[in-house]
Amino acid sequence: MIVPEYGLGDVVEMKKMHPCKKSKEWVVTRMGADIKIKCKGCGAIVMLARSDFERKLKRVLERAPQE
Repeated sequence: MIVPEYGLGDVVEMKKMHPCKKSKEWVVTRMGADIKIKCKGCGAIVMLARSDFERKLKRVLERAPQE
């Protein structure tokens, strides 16, 4: 399986719905060994190991503007 490239500020879709039942969409807010993402539905912040994040990632919906 090929994992799509993602970066800081990108909007991504995860495989499962967040428990808030509002969204599968998340914004990547921190990258490193761990990835921090923020739910677009309720604003909850979750930190995942990069390997977990890549396994749960479905696709990149929107790219952040490049500077």
